[in-house]
Amino acid sequence: MIRVESLSKTFHDKKRGEVHALESVSLEVHPREIFGVLGPNGAGKTTLLRLLATVLAPTGGTASINGYDIVREPAKVRASIGFLSGDMGLYGRLTPREILRLFGELGGMRGGALESRIAEMVALLEMQSYADTRADKLSTGMRQRAAIARAMVHDPPVLILDEPSYGLDVPTARLIEKFILDARNRGKCIVFSTHVMEEAEYLCDRIAVIHEGRLRITGTMEDLRAATGKTRLREIFLNLLGIPDTRMEAHA
Repeated sequence: MIRVESLSKTFHDKKRGEVHALESVSLEVHPREIFGVLGPNGAGKTTLLRLLATVLAPTGGTASINGYDIVREPAKVRASIGFLSGDMGLYGRLTPREILRLFGELGGMRGGALESRIAEMVALLEMQSYADTRADKLSTGMRQRAAIARAMVHDPPVLILDEPSYGLDVPTARLIEKFILDARNRGKCIVFSTHVMEEAEYLCDRIAVIHEGRLRITGTMEDLRAATGKTRLREIFLNLLGIPDTRMEAHA
């Protein structure tokens, strides 16, 4: 469903010069799979997701989503994905229901089918009590639920989620985790970034770790444990980044 081949992105910064945000990354993500992308700040996670979503254009390599090339067929790629970005993509003066109607229409939905889908998304993400309240009046958790519903309203086969649980309380984060698992079980191909190790370990079928724009490892938790000799994902992550575990040092 997602095939990434030597994907690279270089930026030109006035102070730093040429910055290699992503360097020759190759990977695949399959239907009915949750694929986690981990890395420290500035590692290239968000750059990778924005390239896949056609928000950015690559400077090298390419990728295909649902059979469509991100460079040659960006419009078809965008029709195949639901993209959740860090800024949520909500219009403050519209209500969640109005936002879903707008994006559903942009996705080609109309009439009763669209209204039925909006009602389904409102129910799935438990937005009944505020579906008709302006987005700029909502809490962070409410806005995040609405943003995920916006990304899903046209029922795309691929979800690209950039830190979907960022800043959420535990009940809301748990609801979104359940929604992601349900989407996987319905056959969706899901790739998302997170800084929450527990979330990644719980949700992901496979995990990729990116550091300094390069892919360090891809695999299941069992693969990652075998490669590093560590058990917990937090320890595995630090090991791959070459950062010593301070607790182990304290006992040395």
